[in-house]
Amino acid sequence: MPDSRMSGKKGMVSSIRTRIRTDSFSTNYEIVGKELGRGKFAVVKKCIEKATGKEHAAKFLRKRRKGQDCRSDIIHEIAVLESAESNPFVVSLHEVYETAAEIILVLEYAAGGEIFHQCVADSDESFTEQDVIRLVRQILVGVACLHGNNVVHLDLKPQNVLLTCSQPLGDIRIVDFGLSRCMDDMTEVREIIGTPEYVAPEVLNYEPISTATDMWSIGVLTYVMLTGESPFLGDNKQETFLNISQVNVDYSQEVFEGVSSLAIDFIKSLLIKDPRRRATAEECVAHPWVSEHPHPQSHPHSTLLPTQEPKTNHPESEPEPESPAHSPELVIVASYTICSNQSELKPGRGAFAFDEPFPTHPEITQKCVF
Repeated sequence: MPDSRMSGKKGMVSSIRTRIRTDSFSTNYEIVGKELGRGKFAVVKKCIEKATGKEHAAKFLRKRRKGQDCRSDIIHEIAVLESAESNPFVVSLHEVYETAAEIILVLEYAAGGEIFHQCVADSDESFTEQDVIRLVRQILVGVACLHGNNVVHLDLKPQNVLLTCSQPLGDIRIVDFGLSRCMDDMTEVREIIGTPEYVAPEVLNYEPISTATDMWSIGVLTYVMLTGESPFLGDNKQETFLNISQVNVDYSQEVFEGVSSLAIDFIKSLLIKDPRRRATAEECVAHPWVSEHPHPQSHPHSTLLPTQEPKTNHPESEPEPESPAHSPELVIVASYTICSNQSELKPGRGAFAFDEPFPTHPEITQKCVF
């Protein structure tokens, strides 16, 4: 887990174990195919390691952004990936290169792409409830591992959950730790951060962030995976934020047609305004919807709980795509989820468009309360 003594302001970690290579990236890797994704400050490309022939995803991150040195933000992302190296459902970091202008993260290649595509697919290609149960369980195990290491992701959404394979449906990989923070029992972190439709009420109210903040996002994510609708989306950001603050959720039979009552109960255990009352990741793994439904576990560690065996890498897996273009004030480090503005989720409160993460308020600065 990241050493709390290494954490600076904003829950950022400033020290890593990974050796940063300064020799030529192109000497050791060959870029192939088109870009996997692009953000404001990052681009992700598929590459082949020349010595082994293995496929990877190379994430090229600019160190200077808007005239500021942001190398420390990239170091934090590397540190979080290091802390998750035994996590079966977090993308693996292979190695790191640095040039005068960029840092290059060589990552596991997740072939199935982002789960967003299944969320917006036609009914015959979209997730079944059994699919969602298996994938949500994997997300919960992965997030429980993160929380056990005092890491909160803070941007869990369909673009940041990838699949190792799409046909047959593979396992998930959680990506994009550019907004993640390291928490401890001594410090309260308050920050306006995240993607509008997925942020928890405490974020909007500038209240302390905790592991429960991620659990709210998992509730929204599960709703989207089961229904293809965004539960809180309004006609504008203000309406969206009001829906979140009032926990204005439609659990009608029309929205959840063909979905079990246990699934709705699971979502209700997470979409609770008071973060202290939300189910934890471990509690969610034990929820009857997740634990009692028989479903295949294709990953060798899928049934394990957080502190257990490390994952094995899947060389054939596909890319960790990059998140959609993020607002420069909020997302300093983009992931590598493929940008998708070409598709929309089914209309719920309105057509679901993956809006840019809402920017931090310039007049509000990070506070650490001891």
